Amino acid sequence: MAEENLQEQLLRIVAGLADELHPRAAPRVTLDANLDRELGFDSLSRVELLLRVGREFGVALSDQALYGAETPRDLLAFIQRASPASPPGRREPRPLTQGASASPFEAQTLVEALEWHVTTHPGKLHVQLYGEGDATEDISYRALKDGALSVAAGLAARRLEPGDRVAIMLPTGKDYLFSFFGTLMAGGIPAPIYPPARLSQIEDHLRRHAGILANSQARLLIAVAEAKPVSLLLRAQAESLHAVVTPEELAAVSSAAHQIARSASDLALLQYTSGSTGNPKGVCLTHANLLANVRAMGTALQAGGEDVVVSWLPLYHDMGLIGAWLGSLYYGLPLALMSPLAFLAQPSRWLWAIHRHRATLSGAPNFAFDLCARRLQDQELQGLDLSSWRVAFNGAEPVSADTIEQFANRFAAYGLRREAIMPVYGLAECAVGVTFPPLKRGALIDTIKRDPLMRSGNAVPAETGESRVLRVVSCGRPLPGHEVRIVDGTGREVGDRVEGRLEFKGPSATSGYFHNPEHTRRLFHGDWLDSGDFGYVAQGEIYVTGRVKDIIIRGGRNIHPYDLEEAVGNIPGVRRGCVAVFGTPDPVSGTERVVVLAETRSTDAQVHARLTREINAAALNVLGLAADDIVLAPPHTVLKTSSGKIRRAASREYYERGRARMRPLPVWLQFVRLALSALLPELRRSLRAVAAVLYAVYAWTVLFALALPVWVLVAAARRPRFARAVCHRAAKLLIWMTRIRVSVAGVENLPRTAHVLAANHASYADFILLGVALPPENRYVFVAKREFVGHFITRLFLEGVGATFVERFDAKQGVEDVERVEQAARSGASPVFFPEGTFDRQPGLRAFRLGAFLVAARTGLPVVPVGIRGARSILRDVSWFPRHGAAAVVIGAPMPPSGGEFSDAIELRDQARAQVMSLSGEADRSA
Repeated sequence: MAEENLQEQLLRIVAGLADELHPRAAPRVTLDANLDRELGFDSLSRVELLLRVGREFGVALSDQALYGAETPRDLLAFIQRASPASPPGRREPRPLTQGASASPFEAQTLVEALEWHVTTHPGKLHVQLYGEGDATEDISYRALKDGALSVAAGLAARRLEPGDRVAIMLPTGKDYLFSFFGTLMAGGIPAPIYPPARLSQIEDHLRRHAGILANSQARLLIAVAEAKPVSLLLRAQAESLHAVVTPEELAAVSSAAHQIARSASDLALLQYTSGSTGNPKGVCLTHANLLANVRAMGTALQAGGEDVVVSWLPLYHDMGLIGAWLGSLYYGLPLALMSPLAFLAQPSRWLWAIHRHRATLSGAPNFAFDLCARRLQDQELQGLDLSSWRVAFNGAEPVSADTIEQFANRFAAYGLRREAIMPVYGLAECAVGVTFPPLKRGALIDTIKRDPLMRSGNAVPAETGESRVLRVVSCGRPLPGHEVRIVDGTGREVGDRVEGRLEFKGPSATSGYFHNPEHTRRLFHGDWLDSGDFGYVAQGEIYVTGRVKDIIIRGGRNIHPYDLEEAVGNIPGVRRGCVAVFGTPDPVSGTERVVVLAETRSTDAQVHARLTREINAAALNVLGLAADDIVLAPPHTVLKTSSGKIRRAASREYYERGRARMRPLPVWLQFVRLALSALLPELRRSLRAVAAVLYAVYAWTVLFALALPVWVLVAAARRPRFARAVCHRAAKLLIWMTRIRVSVAGVENLPRTAHVLAANHASYADFILLGVALPPENRYVFVAKREFVGHFITRLFLEGVGATFVERFDAKQGVEDVERVEQAARSGASPVFFPEGTFDRQPGLRAFRLGAFLVAARTGLPVVPVGIRGARSILRDVSWFPRHGAAAVVIGAPMPPSGGEFSDAIELRDQARAQVMSLSGEADRSA
C-alpha cells in the first residue's frame, strides 16, 4: 500500500476516534498533531486507538507503540515496522518431544529430581519460554541447574541459613525458574508472591505484600531492580527482611555454590492462599508433599515421555507452579511456558501454542475455557488443530457444566475430543490436586432433583425431562494414596448421595499454616482436613456442590442459592442468569433471611410490583416460604466472577453494607461573631483581616492536631476499613471544630452494591468533604494520581485508607493502573474517581478522563455522579490560606452503563459529566 494511502487511512481512524471522544468540538487531526495535548487522547484512548489500528491494518503493534508514539506520524512508523497479525500458529512448529525417558522415582526432594535429569540427559529441553510475540528461549536441565547454582551462591554470600524463607516476586521467566531452585539449593524455602504487572508499580505492590513478608519472616526478597529503593520501608514493616536483591545481583557472585542437603520432611514451599492484608495463610508444603502430589497426578494421567505440556498459568499459583512446571520437571516432559498476561491479552495464543507444539497436557480455570468458547472469533482459529490435546484440565474454580459443553461443541471442529476435557478438584492445602476423573471418560454431569438436596441434603437423580433439576459436574475420584470423605455437622461420614462437608487426607496434605495456629486448628478435624466445600459422593465420584459460606440455612434446611435463582431467572422481565440469592443473619429469629437480588431492564413501578409478586410466588414454590427481601436492580448490578458465576458471598456483603445509611448530620454550633459594631469601618475591615488570619491559623492548628494521630493510626494499622471509619469521624470533627457548614444531599442514591463514584475536583478540601459524606462502612477506594507516590507522608496515608494510584502521563502505566482499579471493582470495592485528574484556581469543569467510565463499562457497575460545591472557596489551589465558608455534597442518581464497549464508556462519560456539571454548578471549561 502506498504511503499516501497509509497516511489517509490512519488519519481517518484517528479522526474517527477523536470525533467520538470530543463530539462537540473535535480537534483538527494532522500527522504531526500531538496525541495528548492537541487531540486529547488519554492512556485508555491510546489503547483503543492501537486496537483499531491493529484491526484495520492487520498488524500486531509492539508495546512500545503505546507510549512511544506521540503523533500519528510516529504511529505510522510503528505500523510500517510491525509484523502481520496472523495467528501465532502459522509459524512452523518446533517439536518438543525428544523420546521417552524414565523419571526420578527415587528422588526424595525436588533438587534430587532435577539432579537426576541433569545426570541422565543434561542437554534435554526442559522449558521453551515464550517472550515477546512468538519469540522463544530454550532452557535445558543443565541450564536450569547452572542458573540455580548462581542464585544459590548469591544467597549463600548473603548468609542465608538453612530453613530461611526467601520471597520470590518475579514475572514468568528464567529468572523465576533459577531463583526458585536456587533458593532450594541454598537450603531456603521459597515463598512465591504475585509479581506486579508493571515494573513501575513495584513500590505500591510491595506494600500490599508486607503482610506475607511479615508472616513468612522472609530474610530476603528476590525481585526486580525497581524494588531496591523501597528496601528500607519493607524492613520497617517486616523486621526479618534483610535485603531486597535482584537475580542479577545474586548471579554476580563469583564464588561457587555449596548445595545444602535437605530431606523429604523439610519445607519446600510456602504457598499463600489469601491476599497480603489481614491474616495471610501460608500453606506449609514439604518436599514429600509436593513429590507425592506430582507422582499421584502423573499416575492418574499416565504421564509419559511422549507428553508435551503447554501452560500460561502463573508460577505464583499452585496449579501453574506445581501442576504445570514441577510436574513437567519431575516426569521429564517438555514445557512450553508463556506469561499469563500473554493469554489475557490474546486468549487464542494458548490454543495456538497447543497446536504448534502438538501438546498433550494443558489446563486452566473454568473462566479461560469460557472465554475461549464465547469470545474468540472464527478468523482467529483458521487452521487450528487441537487433536493432540489428550487432557484438558478444568480446575482451580467451580466447573460449569454449560462451559464444558460450550467449549466441547465449539472446538470439536478443530479436532478437540470431548473425552479430553477433565474437570478436576484441588486446593493448596493438598499441594494442588485432590481428585481426577478417569482418563478418556470425559466430563460426567449428574442431573439431580433440586428439592431433595435443599430439604434433606439428598442428591436424588432426576427423571428424564424433569425441569426442577441441578446439573453438577463430577470431579472424579481421589488421587492414588489420597482419601476423601463427606461428613455431616457432627463430623460423621454420610452415605452415597448425601451432601456434607468435603474432607480429605493423604501424603500431599499440609501440616498447617505457617505461623498461624488459629487457622491451622480450624483446618484439622483429627487426621482429616476441612476443604471448606460442600459435596456428595455417587458411585465413587466426587461432586462439589458449593462453598460452605454460600449455603443459606433457613428453618433447619440447607437452601442452595441456585434453586431459587433459576426459578426467578425464568420470570419474564428478569434477566436470566443475573439473579443472586443469598442469606443474611436475622438477629430476631436466629436464622437467616432469604434475599433475592434480581436484575431487570424495566424502571416502571407497575412492572416492579408484578415482578415482586412473581418472585415471591417462585420463592413459595421452590422454598415453601416467601423471600424476606427482594431487590430489583438495573442491569450489571449482580456481581459475577470473570467466568460468569454469581458471587453470592460478595453480593451478600454489599447488600448488608448497603442497607446502612448515613445518619443525619448533627446540628452545627452557631458562629462566634467577632465583629464589633461600635468600631469604625476601617477597624472593622482590619479586624476582618485579622480574623481571617486567626481562622487560618486556628484551622491549620486543628487540622494538624487531628492529622497527626489520624495519620499514625491509618499508616500503622494499614486496615482500610478501620482507616475509613477513623477518617470519617476525624473529618466530621474537623468540620465541626472549624465551623464549616456542610450539607449532604442524595445519600439515598448510593447503591447497596459496588459502584463507581465520579466527582468534580476543585480543592484538596474535596477529600474531607467526601470523607464526611460517604458512609464509612462502604468499601470506597480513592483513585489518586501517581504523583502522590513521591510524597512519603501523603503516600503512606493514602495507602492506609486503601487508595490506589493511577498514572496520568505514561500511557502504558496508565492502562495497567486502570486495570488494577477494575480488578478492585470486580472484587467489590467502589472506586472514587476525580475524572478531571487535577484542579486549579480557575472555576469550571475540566474535560473528563475515561478511566472511571471504562472501569464501569467493563465491570457493569453503575456510575454515581457527585457534585461538590464550595470547596474551592474554602481552600484554593496554590494557596495554603483556608477560609471559612459553606460547602455542599450532592449525590446524583446511579447511571448504569449501556454496555461494555469503548463507545459505551464514552457515552457514559458524557452523561456523567453533564450530571456532575449540574450538581456542582460548575461552568463548562471544555467548551
